[in-house]
Parts: sequence; C-alpha cells; structure tokens
Amino acid sequence: MSLDSVTQSVDDAVSGFFEPIAEWLGEVVFYAVPVGGTDLPLIVAWLVVAGLVFTGWFGFIQFRKFRLAVDVVRGKYDEKGSAGEVNHFQALTAAVSGTVGLGNIAGVAVAVSIGGAGATFWMILCGLLGMATKFVEVTLGVKYREVHADGTVSGGPMHYLPKGLAERFGKNGKTLGKVLAVLASFMILFFGLFGGNLFQVNQSYAQLVSVTGGEDGALGSSAGALFFGILIAVVVGIVLLGGIRSIANVTSRLVPAMAGVYIVACLIVILVNITAVPDALVSIVERAFNPEGVAGGVLGALIIGFKRAAFSNEAGLGSAPIAHSAVKTKHPASEGLVALLEPFIDTVVICTMTALTIVIANPDSLGEDIGGVTITSDAFETVLPWFPYVLTVAVLLFAVSTVLTWGYYGLKAWTYLFGRSRVSEITYKALYTVFAIAGSLLTLQTLIDLADAVLFSLAVINIIGLYLLAPVVKRELHTFLEYVRTRKAGGSADGDDDQESVKTIV
Repeated sequence: MSLDSVTQSVDDAVSGFFEPIAEWLGEVVFYAVPVGGTDLPLIVAWLVVAGLVFTGWFGFIQFRKFRLAVDVVRGKYDEKGSAGEVNHFQALTAAVSGTVGLGNIAGVAVAVSIGGAGATFWMILCGLLGMATKFVEVTLGVKYREVHADGTVSGGPMHYLPKGLAERFGKNGKTLGKVLAVLASFMILFFGLFGGNLFQVNQSYAQLVSVTGGEDGALGSSAGALFFGILIAVVVGIVLLGGIRSIANVTSRLVPAMAGVYIVACLIVILVNITAVPDALVSIVERAFNPEGVAGGVLGALIIGFKRAAFSNEAGLGSAPIAHSAVKTKHPASEGLVALLEPFIDTVVICTMTALTIVIANPDSLGEDIGGVTITSDAFETVLPWFPYVLTVAVLLFAVSTVLTWGYYGLKAWTYLFGRSRVSEITYKALYTVFAIAGSLLTLQTLIDLADAVLFSLAVINIIGLYLLAPVVKRELHTFLEYVRTRKAGGSADGDDDQESVKTIV
C-alpha cells in the first residue's frame, strides 16, 4: 500500500468520526443571527463588545498610552532583578508570531473579496478595539503567573482564572476558576496541535509545492511531503527543547524579518501605483459606509471586517498571555501595555497593508470563488511577476513562527493538565513534532475546523474572567504609571518592590 493511500485512508477515517462533532460545535460556537440582511456570528459580537467595553473602561488606553507602550518595548522602564525569562521585545515578538500568519495574507483577501474595500475600514476599527482587550488579558497573565524554582515561568488563562477569581470571590471563585482553567487548558492544547501546528505545516507545504512544479515537481510526491514534514519537525523540535528563551531568540529575529519581507513587497506595489493610493484610501472609507454589492450593506461589510480581524489578532482568546507572561518585569501592566501593540501590528499594519495592496492592484481574481492566497499573490504579481516565490518565503516564515509559538502555548496547557515532570514535557514535545510531520501528509480539515471552534469557545470563558478581574487590572495600571512618574522625576523606584506581581514558586 502506498503512502498516499494510507494518508487518504487516515483522512477519511478521521473525518468520518469527527465530522458530526465538528459540525455541531461549529454551529454552536459560530452561531449567527440575521441582522440587516446578513448573518452576525455571536462570537464575533462577543469579542467586539469586549473591545468596546475595555476601551471605555480604561479611557481609550490604546491611544493615550501608545507612546508609553513603545518606550516599554524599547527597554526604557526595565528593572534589574525582575523575575522572568525574556525581555519586553522578545515577549512581544513571540506573541505576534502566534497571530501573524496566513490570516494576514489569505483572510484579508477573502474579506476584501466578499465585503469590498470598505471591509478594510471595519477591520482596522476592530483591531484598534482589540488592543484594549489584549492589554487586559496580558496584564492578568503576568499578574497571576507562576515562577518556578528553575526560573521558568507559566502563565495564561489556566493560571489567572483560578487565582484571580479565588482572590476576588473566595472559595466559590476558586472552584469555578479551577473548572474554567482545565477547560481553557484543553482548548489551548487541542488548537495548538491541529490549528497552530498541523494546519500551518499543511498550508506552507501546499504553497511550496505550487512554486516548485506542483504535484509533478520535486516536492509533489509523498516522499517530498514526508521530507518537508520531517525538516519542519526537526527545526521545531530543536527550538522547542530550548523553551521560551530559545523561541523568543528565534521569533525576535524571524518576526521582524518576515514582516519586513512582506511589508516591503506591499510597499513596492503601492509605490508603483502611487497615483492610485488617494483613490484607494477614499474608496476604503466611502465603501465602509456605502458598500456596493455586499450582502447586508454597511452592516455586511462591518461584520466581514470585524470577523477577519477577530480571527487574525486573537484578542480576547487567552492565547497571547501565555507568551507575554514570561517577560522580565515587576509591573504586570507594563507588559499589558506592550501587548496592546500586538493587534496594532497584526491587524492595523499588516492586514491593512495587504488590503491596500489588493485594492490598488485590483487583480482579475478579486471577487472570484478562489482561495485568498491566490488573490493576494495575483495582486502582487501585477507588479512583481516573481512574487509567488517571495510569498512562499513569507508563508514559510509565518508558518514556522506560528508553529513554534503554539508549541509553547500547548506545552503550558499540557503541563497544567499533566504536570511539569521531565517525562511529561518530553512526551508533549515528541507528540508535537509528530503532528508537524503529519501536517505535510494529512489535511484533517474536519479536525482543523473543530480546533477553530474549540479555540473561539475559549473566548467565552476568558472574557467573562476579564470582566470580573478588570478592577485588578486598573489597580495594576495605576501602580505602573506611578512607577513611570517616579522614574521620570528621577526618584527611586525601590519602594515598588512590594508591588511585584503575584507568583507561586513551585
């Protein structure tokens, strides 16, 4: 029996078993209600409302403290002797690498194709609102993280939900928090294996095959797929063994590189069509409020833009606090401010660059029933005939960085569920690398759809916790701003040591 027939048999068997489960959970999590002639997924509304609430609660912090956030990333307010494993910049790039990916390339193209240029405007707005949500969840992630005896750190919703709720609501809060923590861990682990690992490897392999001769090319065979999968697995395994420090060292170089390659390509298309830029910008704003041919009119374009932004930047899903929790700081809100830059980079900058490039280039494939990556590639090809090769490099970089970051997220979920023993960690890392190999051989689309539903169901749990713990975040913000004022005044900040985030040494 050939390898192709074996993998096809596995695909069919898995799909047959999990398809009913995936369909049921997808219908529940992504349940949509008809509004103004189009369908509004309630989970998207849940994420957007959270962004609105936290934006108002913290007085438009994403705008007022944007410059301070940049200063913190630059290390201006670093403190000697802070617990943690990575600096602010490395924590940011590690988290960004988990969100910047194929959604920025393919997802945006789909949004513009279905919702028109106006969807870009609403996508940007959703990204700006998500900055406030990200600030809240990451502040809590650092506040309630665990610093272990060996200096490593664990954080995320599986830690701040039980600790924070117990602190605020006593015994009942502790019980509820523990239940939510187990559910959150399972959801993060499941998505990490299938969405953050298998899917990314599968899609990057598909793009690589397309530019190397297709199925008749060097990598088009099952042997080529196996070789690619093993290669990615080796890279991921080596980096994952080094923990967050190793991942941060890689992503702190990989993220700027991949973003740089992609943005430069966008700028080339934009500069070649510079005279079309004013009209494109006007079109984006005008069609946000007067879309043509979009189901549901303005509301339809708004929903499409919000949906793509929510899926891209993951604000409110509880994943990013895991990476940010490893930061070296005594003030949780300092990393919360750093984190609000994440949706700005992911959605406001990179997604907008993609959308603007597509609107300006206006490729013939725009609006056709084809994949989003193809639309984006065709847009670049109007100016750069060789761009499919550049796009392949970008996709590979995006995929590898996402696989690495979700490998770390999954590890923290795994160790919360099964303990931090050496055997437990090695078991997880071996499992994760096997999934990377499988990613080039299998599609398992049903499991990937199920993983998406599982991850977004986490947003329901996570955001309820964020609402309940928002007063804690406000106190932490006040503490950090007092520290900043002291530093600017030239005073000593030693007295802030007693404000260090809550940690458990285990």
